[in-house]
Amino acid sequence: MDQIIIDGGAPLSGSVTVQGSKNSALPILFATILTEDRCTINNVPKLSDVRTTQAILEELGMHCNRDHHGAICVETTDPTRTLADYDLVSTMRASICSLGPLLARRGKAKVSLPGGCVFGAGGRPVDLHLKGLEALGAQIKVEKGYIIAEGKLKGAALDLSGPRGSTVTGTANILMAATLAEGDTEIRNAALEPEVTDLAIFLRGMGAQIEGVGTSTLEVHGVKELHGTDHIVMPDRIEAGTLLLAGAITKGSVTVKNVVPKQLDKLTACLEQAGFALAIEEDSIAISTNGRIRAIDISTRAYPGFPTDLQAPMTALLTQAEGVSQISENIYQDRFQHIPELNRLGAGIDQDNDHATIDGPKELSGAPVMASDLRSGASLILAGLVAKGATTVRRIYHVDRGYEAIEKKLALLGASIRREKAVEKTEEATPEPTRIPVHQD
Repeated sequence: MDQIIIDGGAPLSGSVTVQGSKNSALPILFATILTEDRCTINNVPKLSDVRTTQAILEELGMHCNRDHHGAICVETTDPTRTLADYDLVSTMRASICSLGPLLARRGKAKVSLPGGCVFGAGGRPVDLHLKGLEALGAQIKVEKGYIIAEGKLKGAALDLSGPRGSTVTGTANILMAATLAEGDTEIRNAALEPEVTDLAIFLRGMGAQIEGVGTSTLEVHGVKELHGTDHIVMPDRIEAGTLLLAGAITKGSVTVKNVVPKQLDKLTACLEQAGFALAIEEDSIAISTNGRIRAIDISTRAYPGFPTDLQAPMTALLTQAEGVSQISENIYQDRFQHIPELNRLGAGIDQDNDHATIDGPKELSGAPVMASDLRSGASLILAGLVAKGATTVRRIYHVDRGYEAIEKKLALLGASIRREKAVEKTEEATPEPTRIPVHQD
């Protein structure tokens, strides 16, 4: 098992290029199930979640091949397979996006309930996915940890709004299913995230008829079949935001390239409010500071609001701000698992349910910490960049789900950071009676 070790204190400087979007690439890869033709997906990041997706597709009778340019070619070899097994699906929530394409193209699906990052007692439910597919005519039951769906899909009007906003993966799932449904489908309160738009562009390239792309109402005119296409995955706005925050927390001067600035409007507005200088170009954002960071209040919302995926990295930054900052998490229940670990570094953050108060600035001190999920791991790495001494971030496999070699990109910007194998602790042998036993906590 890998861990990342950071010796903090160095301001970052230089430029760095953003990877392709994880949250865009995964549903697009699953969308290739909708055709038996060859599809080529370009700019796919090298992530553990992508490798898991490829393995699931292979299990579902698809051949996947990645070339050295970052493109993955997918082509159907066995269209009869409809089982997405627990061993793979349980590791990644986005695997639920195989459900809609399987049902629409192959008439049935048996997909294990997904895993990935789970927040709060209720996790991240898939009920809106199932209700949406049932509205399209699917017969669905859940048995022994599997979603079993079958039936011929027909267009319908449906609403995907949930108690904390629209469902992103639910919108993707229903949109994919609707492309091959008989008749017209109207998806109300569709998620506005750019990743949904990227998926819709890919589906249009396959021959899908979709109107209202980029709005909260999507109209899909079902077609009989879709064909292969080539597509370039959009830049990863969450990685872009994380790298900007890395420059910010170290009070450095960093330029992040291959971005769509509009997708980061809420983040850049918050950074300007906190006192950072930004130079925003057509496809890059540069950040610098005069040395003072102001406290601000953050409230996560569905796009175009402040992204929940950047809440944890922003929490790390605000430990260095002068004054009291407030953070409210409105998307996922209990998405504050990074706070106890930040407090181990000296952050002193107070948490009350989905609200956190940060009284800064705090001088952080390096210590061993543990990533509990993807974005919490990123926040701990950012905190380690400014902590005095060495910070060891364990369970870094969480971070590898969404960031391609994050330590290499930060090192290019001047961070003292390295990845190494963690030394697994083993139980000592029972000591001989004549020796004094050594007890370990």
